[in-house]
Amino acid sequence: MTALDNLFTKVRSENRAALIAYIPAGFPSQAGCQRVIAAFIAGGVDAIEIGFPYSDPVMDGPTIQAAAVTSLENGTGAAEVFQALATASAQVPAVVMTYWNPIEKYGVKEFSAAIAANGGSGVITPDLTIEESQGWISATDNSAINPIYVVAPSTSDARLAQVTAKCSGFVYVASVMGVTGARTSVSTGAADLVARVRKTTSLPVAVGLGVSTREQAKGVAAYADGVIVGSAFIKALQDAPDEETGLAAVTELARELAKGVREGR
Repeated sequence: MTALDNLFTKVRSENRAALIAYIPAGFPSQAGCQRVIAAFIAGGVDAIEIGFPYSDPVMDGPTIQAAAVTSLENGTGAAEVFQALATASAQVPAVVMTYWNPIEKYGVKEFSAAIAANGGSGVITPDLTIEESQGWISATDNSAINPIYVVAPSTSDARLAQVTAKCSGFVYVASVMGVTGARTSVSTGAADLVARVRKTTSLPVAVGLGVSTREQAKGVAAYADGVIVGSAFIKALQDAPDEETGLAAVTELARELAKGVREGR
């Protein structure tokens, strides 16, 4: 059992969803990322995703892409990702979200072991297919961490069963076809996809892509076990005139979203 597994047991006993916040390592700076993690926790976030910045992010929208560029310009690599993970996981359950290329470059077994060594619960791999996962599953089993896969509205029922059978921790549901980004509304198809996922697994199901307000968090929390927010937090930092103002905005947004996930049921 990882810290993430224990978190979902806890929030289910409280009849609510978990609030999961995303931030790329090294954004807005190396020290600034550490402060964002503190702001998340001060605002009531339940778990944190640390993003591994990548130069060719197929799933990320313009907000996260811009943050990744800043992070890479700040010299962020695997060491900085693991440092941010260690900071987060010392306080709440934490995972890394990364494309496959950085894992392969670092070494599959070595990457999985480093996640565990830095207190991480698992890794979200949006571009890794289950057909290519044998080595990764073996490595995550050896390190006792959660391999987390992403499903989308286009995923067939047969495919859902195959993917969720390889997951642990939670199943990441992308609420829309497309890239990440805060939206004025969350896709109405998200609830339907969550219902389809639940027919294939008893794992917790967390929804990402689009949540940016308390009301949206409340709506998603009505049917999902986790609400994932990334772009809205990053935009708050990008739009702020200075880091202090941005951190205050992140804390306040986290507080509002934390209220939302508690109002969903």
